[in-house]
Amino acid sequence: MLNMAEGIARLGALAESPVVDTLARAFDDAGFELAIVGGPVRDALLDRPVNDFDFTTDARPDDILRIVKPISTAQWDIGRAFGTIGAKVAGEQVEVTTYRADSYDGVTRKPTVEFGDTIDADLGRRDFTVNAMALRVPGRTLIDPTGGVEDLVRGTLRTPADPAVSFGDDPLRMLRAARFSSQLGFDVDPATVDAIVELRASLSIVSPERIRSELVRLLQTDDPVRGIRLLVDTGLIEQFLPEIPALRLEVDEHHHHKDVYEHSLTVLQQTIELEARRHPGAAPDVPLRLAALLHDIGKPATRRLEKGGGVTFHHHDVKGARMARKRMQALRFDSDTTASVTQLIEQHLRFFGYAEGAWTDSAVRRYVRDAGAELERLHILTRADVTTRNVRKARRLAAAYDDIEQRIAELAAQEELDAIRPEIDGNRIQEVLGIRPGREVGEAYRFLLDLRLDEGVIGQDAAEQRLREWWAARSS
Repeated sequence: MLNMAEGIARLGALAESPVVDTLARAFDDAGFELAIVGGPVRDALLDRPVNDFDFTTDARPDDILRIVKPISTAQWDIGRAFGTIGAKVAGEQVEVTTYRADSYDGVTRKPTVEFGDTIDADLGRRDFTVNAMALRVPGRTLIDPTGGVEDLVRGTLRTPADPAVSFGDDPLRMLRAARFSSQLGFDVDPATVDAIVELRASLSIVSPERIRSELVRLLQTDDPVRGIRLLVDTGLIEQFLPEIPALRLEVDEHHHHKDVYEHSLTVLQQTIELEARRHPGAAPDVPLRLAALLHDIGKPATRRLEKGGGVTFHHHDVKGARMARKRMQALRFDSDTTASVTQLIEQHLRFFGYAEGAWTDSAVRRYVRDAGAELERLHILTRADVTTRNVRKARRLAAAYDDIEQRIAELAAQEELDAIRPEIDGNRIQEVLGIRPGREVGEAYRFLLDLRLDEGVIGQDAAEQRLREWWAARSS
């Protein structure tokens, strides 16, 4: 519950910070208004960390630049056309933007930039009421023309204007509703939800890069499942990630299987919990969370109903990896993230063979080699993928994975498993066999690598002898 007295005290402390005090005095001396706006005000009231400062003013961009130059160590005006000047003041990076009164054409997200004259009008054009509050400085006056404080108390997300108008102006705000719902733990106002349902197709005018950015920000929250449910329930996610609602497979009375959609959300939730336990304080692992959300998207395409009521999803790991790659490329994810996610999806079932029977040291080495740099993420994803309500089965799987991690650690200590390579390099292969660089050297290298994986370290002399024996058998 929001305690207003404590919240106001935190706003006062915010106004006393060196960067705010310095800017406030400079703008006041120059005869202009200045206010902290948006997220910093919201977060201070909620007792959340304030990580950056955004300011708004009645000063025009040229005036802003003139005012901040003497009090800053750096300035940048890349946003000048939109009224924004950036600067580094008292060691903090800040942005100061002229009051805006933009209009939209409904065809693109790009507004016709118009500068405004009042802070109330500026706040009224923002995305949600909880982000449409300002603290005027140096006078420390809270400005809240759209009822943001009341919505903070209620834990509600609501647009300052008619949501159909707000989302019609900028459809990306519909995605932000999901992100802020997860970030703040707030419910979305019913009229706002209805507007998302009605206007979901308008997301088509938003670039894939912008959509990807909001999806990443959603996944970085502590509870992205909340926002994902909103996206699925409103149908908005079908515009950019239709594989998720497709997981809600029809279940009839004869063919029983898990609810794949609910299972996937549980895996994502458990992944985040494991992340926090295994790597406390680390930044959210977006590739891992994406893999958790998408790990079963190959199931709808591979589902087969068997006689007797069984259901199979053979090779859904391989199919899902291909589908994930295609979707992530469409959303303009970078190649490294795409490669990590698709690898994790393709390999997420490997462990379950271990749980069904003992693996040799060779099999454990291959598991590590195939996982490569994704091994720790694979550990987390595989553990999170266990959502059975059968307590005995869950304990058995957890014990099996404890065992494989212990064996990996022991083998790594013995053999530096994270850098598995043959005991003979390519140059020595050529010397031992008396051959030139070419395909045969590669074949010999692969033979030695398999030998290394199967038998561990055997020593260079023994490896050379085995290489000669392999070469002789191959030649004959």
